[in-house]
Amino acid sequence: QSETSDKSSAESDSETEVEQVSVYRKLLATLKTSPESESEEEQDESESEEAGESETEMDSEGSQETGEAGGSEEDKNDVLDQQEATDTAEQTLAQEQADGGDTSCDLSHGVIEEFTDVKHETEFSLETNFMEEESGDCNADKRESTSSQAFSEDPFKQHMDKELEEKEVEKMSTLPKTSSQSKWPRLGQLTFSSTLEKRKTLKADKEVDVKQLYLHKPLESTWPKVNKQFLSSANKPSDPSFTPLQRELFYIMNTYRDLFYPERNALTNGEEIRHAYCLHALNHVLKANAQVLSNNAKRRDQKPGTDNDDYRDQGLTRPKVLMIVPFRECALRIVHIFISLLEVNDKRKIDVSNKKRFKGEFGSDPEEKPPNLKRPEDYEAVFAGNIDDHFRIGVAILQKSMRLYAPFYSSDIIIASPLGMRTIIGAEGEKKRDFDFLSSIEILIIDQADIYLMQNWEHVLHLMKHINLLPRDSHGVDFSRVRMLNLNNWSKYYRQTLLFSALQDPQINSVFNKHCFNYVGQVAVRNVPLSGSISHVVVQLPHVFRRLEAENVTSVIDTRFQFFIDKVLPEYRDAIMSHTLIYVPSYFDYVRLRNYFKKEELNFTHICEYTKKAGVCRARRFFLKGEKQFLLFTERFHFYKRYTIKGIRNLIFYELPTYSHFYSEICNMMKATDNGVDATWTCTVLYSKYDAQKLAAVVGIDRTAQMLQSKKNVHLFVTGEN
Repeated sequence: QSETSDKSSAESDSETEVEQVSVYRKLLATLKTSPESESEEEQDESESEEAGESETEMDSEGSQETGEAGGSEEDKNDVLDQQEATDTAEQTLAQEQADGGDTSCDLSHGVIEEFTDVKHETEFSLETNFMEEESGDCNADKRESTSSQAFSEDPFKQHMDKELEEKEVEKMSTLPKTSSQSKWPRLGQLTFSSTLEKRKTLKADKEVDVKQLYLHKPLESTWPKVNKQFLSSANKPSDPSFTPLQRELFYIMNTYRDLFYPERNALTNGEEIRHAYCLHALNHVLKANAQVLSNNAKRRDQKPGTDNDDYRDQGLTRPKVLMIVPFRECALRIVHIFISLLEVNDKRKIDVSNKKRFKGEFGSDPEEKPPNLKRPEDYEAVFAGNIDDHFRIGVAILQKSMRLYAPFYSSDIIIASPLGMRTIIGAEGEKKRDFDFLSSIEILIIDQADIYLMQNWEHVLHLMKHINLLPRDSHGVDFSRVRMLNLNNWSKYYRQTLLFSALQDPQINSVFNKHCFNYVGQVAVRNVPLSGSISHVVVQLPHVFRRLEAENVTSVIDTRFQFFIDKVLPEYRDAIMSHTLIYVPSYFDYVRLRNYFKKEELNFTHICEYTKKAGVCRARRFFLKGEKQFLLFTERFHFYKRYTIKGIRNLIFYELPTYSHFYSEICNMMKATDNGVDATWTCTVLYSKYDAQKLAAVVGIDRTAQMLQSKKNVHLFVTGEN
């Protein structure tokens, strides 16, 4: 299926975009197929040398500064690959049509051969179905007869039924937010902020009564079973169904505040967080749909001619929840959680349409992974399963059944990658683009946000600019049922955004601060790292941190470059300083340095995420043998490959790493060379006051404060002495 996704990006995007997408996809493809272990890599290097591969890196100077990569040799091959992929896609298409699979449905979106399910339209339609008697809207009818009070305390009702006034909306768009701090037992330091009246700061409940969470049927009974895997025997009997972390996270989610949690870890808490937000999303959708279905029944039973405005219960388009995840494997896990949350017991399996197809397209073949690759366990956890990053799928849920591959306008939940969204939203001026289905998103979940920094952050920003806009088309909506908040174009003030990341980063913060307008306010977890990753460096090494002064955020890029070529590079130009690895987080900085090194005719080699395998082997060997003095090395290459680079004696961090553990990982690579400890090893790190978060993650918060305020702009740490 990756060929078909390849094709769709080619069809709908401009040349440069095609290029980015395909180069990036090939990078992912190599992850699946690279069969070599470290020792085999060594053999591989010598073989490729004999094959006498000619240097293909004849990039026109600077061409790559525009777009992710402009016109190098490497890129042209990719465009050819695209055409091959396109041909295979056409064969599959022909095959599908022969099999009678529906393929024609989504052609309007500029995405060829994207399967959408048409068969189940009526049984999943919200307009024509009614509340089944026995399912009951979480006993709402019984409750309503006894007291409508209890029902109105449901956080879903409270959030969606609040009618904002013009002046409140005006306040939100003009006034700054006020914030307050609070410390919770498990989450730690929280910052609450909102523009509207000072809400009482949430207290962390010691114990949560499941009844008070207003979980919709069947979740109350299925959640404890589904979540059992995360619960330890130490869990309090009073709180049978949540881990301490889930309890606090879900408590915040359930108040419909925005949430930013920057401590997600694929190895430790990633799955328990995924379960918590899936519970929240499903709870929301079940309540929203139950409300529509029970109103359908009331309207059916009312006397003709009585026109009632009480049934405003939906948005301008049907999708309510958008979940952004990086890989197909994540979407697979989410759908599995949904299914298990809807199945009350083994006897009552829910009906899932297109399940087999979904497993085929989103599952992975365990045989594909080479057995002998030795990679850190955090790498294994992030890149598990099917790591294709171009997908989107609509999910509709109605009572006891679920429809996968629902057309977007008939979906309740959309699960997609940033790239999958980018290729359907399109760019200005393109004929085939569509983002109306994002108009009434009520919950946006962005999981693993840090990985999009390694993919293409622009796609995330592009999505944020197109969410909750008024649709350009009515898409057959019954306006008498649309909530006033949607008609007023205020849906962005009601949207809840849940943002999970493995780290604090200015770009991620900026999405949370600038693109989230929730009237209930926001909660951000803001714990500071007490000790940094430098404490995990085991080699004996002096670390010289050099501060550069920049006027503002935009000028820091040029200042860093000047500082590097004027102050740092001259010290390393001497032949004594051979075996120098320069670690460069940003691809644009890498291109700029590479062009400068070429112009100055320095003896260097380079590896980035786009370098072909033979080029990588060659560069590693030249560097190890000392034939090339410098190695330019990008962070993304390290993120996707995690190779051990041998032969490093001098290290320069052109900028602090995005992931703090990469700092100790790269430093510890020095011990991979067998020459024993060399007294002349060095490590130089450039930082500015705009790198405070990254610096704290490497050296800890106390030292960071000193290093940013101190009069001295050079600081020395020594590791590995004891």
